[in-house]
Amino acid sequence: MRLLLCVVFLAFFPAISHAAPDADLWPDWQAHDAQSTDVIDHSAWQAVLDLYLTVVEPGVTSFDYAAAKAEQSSGKGAVSTYIAAMVDLPIDQFNRDQQLAYWINLYNALTVKVVLDHYPVTSIRDIDISPGLFSSGPWGKKLITVEGRTLSLDDIEHRILRPIWNDPRIHYAVNCASVGCPALAADAYQADRVGDQLDQAATDFINHPRAIRPDGEGGFVLSSLYDWYRDDFGKRDADFVAHLLRFTGPELSGMLGNEGDFDIAGYEYDWALNAAQP
Repeated sequence: MRLLLCVVFLAFFPAISHAAPDADLWPDWQAHDAQSTDVIDHSAWQAVLDLYLTVVEPGVTSFDYAAAKAEQSSGKGAVSTYIAAMVDLPIDQFNRDQQLAYWINLYNALTVKVVLDHYPVTSIRDIDISPGLFSSGPWGKKLITVEGRTLSLDDIEHRILRPIWNDPRIHYAVNCASVGCPALAADAYQADRVGDQLDQAATDFINHPRAIRPDGEGGFVLSSLYDWYRDDFGKRDADFVAHLLRFTGPELSGMLGNEGDFDIAGYEYDWALNAAQP
């Protein structure tokens, strides 16, 4: 794949970059029970999604933070109750698929809770609670304790999900409450169909223009997701192209070409909050 050296575009935030942490496994979290048939109940999270999430178009959803914050019992309070139930579980006693659905749903619920705790905001990056002089946003803040260990959003994504499962589709499942992010799924992740759900999340995002679109001059503008986490999608250019083509529909496949030999003209990302419009 040919790469063009050019100015990187960051939509709406041109002067700010987002340095993605490396995947850094915390070995303790590898513990699981492959023989376990216990099922984790995510119906409380599903109830929140049913009430406050809207599918705007295929691959795009919005969340009504204003209503969820105002309606304590079914909104903000329900999110907190779900999280409290999740952190009380002995997660190391479940099988891998149960764990995967658990961590994705917990991450997404925590993200929603962080926004609700600070709403109204125009971007999650305005919630500057991470420790460290040069940190920004909420991702480094320790938010929960699971099995005696305190965890941040970064810990869940980069110390647990990415290094244990080594699956690029996880990037399409964890939501950062932003317009440019892969959509917050309308259905809670479930262990018995998590693979199909991850495929759908990847398909929905990749075929939307915010993931990859023509620049009008023969190249393509890609989501910054593919810049920040480039190696997760394939260390070689051919692997990255194969990943995209696995999920592209006919229209996008035709634009990219059978060999996927395309020029990257830049990257962009919209950090505006994925809030429902009044």
